[in-house]
Amino acid sequence: MNLTPVLTDTWDKDRSWRLATYERNGGYAGLKKALTMEPAALVQAVKDSGLRGRGGAGFPTGMKWGFLPPPDGGPRYLVVNADESEPGTCKDIPLMLASPQHLIEGVAITSFAIGCDHAFIYVRGEVLHVYRRLLNAVDEAYKAGYLGKNIQGSGFDLDVTVHAGAGAYICGEETALLDSLEGLRGQPRLKPPFPAVAGLYARPTVVNNVESIASVPAIVARGADWFSSMGTEKSQGHGLFSLSGHVTTPGQYEAPLGITLRELLELSGGIRAGHELKFWTPGGSSTPIFTQDHLDTPLDYESVGAAGSMLGTRALQIFDETVCVVRAVSRWTDFYAHESCGKCTPCREGTYWLKQVLHRIESGEGQDGDLELLVDLCDNILGKAFCALGDGAVSPVTSSIEHFRDEYQAHIDGHGCPFDPSASALFPYTPKTRTPGALTGAGAGGHR
Repeated sequence: MNLTPVLTDTWDKDRSWRLATYERNGGYAGLKKALTMEPAALVQAVKDSGLRGRGGAGFPTGMKWGFLPPPDGGPRYLVVNADESEPGTCKDIPLMLASPQHLIEGVAITSFAIGCDHAFIYVRGEVLHVYRRLLNAVDEAYKAGYLGKNIQGSGFDLDVTVHAGAGAYICGEETALLDSLEGLRGQPRLKPPFPAVAGLYARPTVVNNVESIASVPAIVARGADWFSSMGTEKSQGHGLFSLSGHVTTPGQYEAPLGITLRELLELSGGIRAGHELKFWTPGGSSTPIFTQDHLDTPLDYESVGAAGSMLGTRALQIFDETVCVVRAVSRWTDFYAHESCGKCTPCREGTYWLKQVLHRIESGEGQDGDLELLVDLCDNILGKAFCALGDGAVSPVTSSIEHFRDEYQAHIDGHGCPFDPSASALFPYTPKTRTPGALTGAGAGGHR
């Protein structure tokens, strides 16, 4: 399968983040075309393209826009969720750093389509370099007449505010983000009402991920059929796949949805030399883990779901045989326990106890029945938490026990980690050897 540089097409250009570079490579052709169209036609074009939310949930973007109620004379808002914080996810930040005008043009087109005259980009406060770059890019767009009053002589006005968050993972949840944007503590709201009806300042609001909005200009400029010709029947278009961990050439690989990890590893040089794939995440740490048995699972929403996980943000964290799965899952659980906002009991208490039991097992103090306790804790969190953080926290725990129960049991029986060099030579556990067809360190050349 070929790579499809659309969002990444200018990343290797000199000063790729500047407006002049973006314009030389066809930038803002989509906005100029959009301003000649009816807003309803733009919404329909995005629906026809099959673009699904690139923030993890995969909800059809055009349909989300269509949920807004009819205009009532009051304001309506677009909020871009740039609070990228899922462990392993690293696509939106490099996109905003390398080519922020992709996002800004998408913001302008989307705002015109939904009748918004003030849009917000909510970015993580820790990524100060990205925040500054966005501010400069917005300033360039204002000076060039792509933002502000009477954009390109169309009579359309749009202001864009870049807002820095304070580093809470929970603010990646759209309603917690809205509360934070309003100056409140970032905690999920009870739904309904949904943001489309009562969002920012209790007004109709569209909340979309950076990559979703950045994909809109090319759809408008090249047509819905062009976009839908890529990917699979129900997961259409291209997307950024973030490879990290024990891979020869980690980085961003932009390809049609439906590509497999085997194909991506061939493009990235394979697993690091001398090692073999043990487990990986298809969509960040909050998605159930996969093993080498899933190398050929098409990376689209339906196929990954049918295989027992979620495509999520396409954050492919690759782990080889040197990694202790218990330690990896324990570190992820530490993160979720720390980032739980504490609003609901299942998540607040459940993640705390998951953390305690995992620490006990990893440190060699595990007890018979601990695995059953972990599963029971997960059952009491899954589907019962106020937002998706609870569900995400249990995914690596339950899936790792499913695939590597013997490794957990070895920690309990041997009173320690079998991957610890100081562990006893009599440890009752032998890591699994590579099965036929598994990818090792040999592979094709890398990509930027």
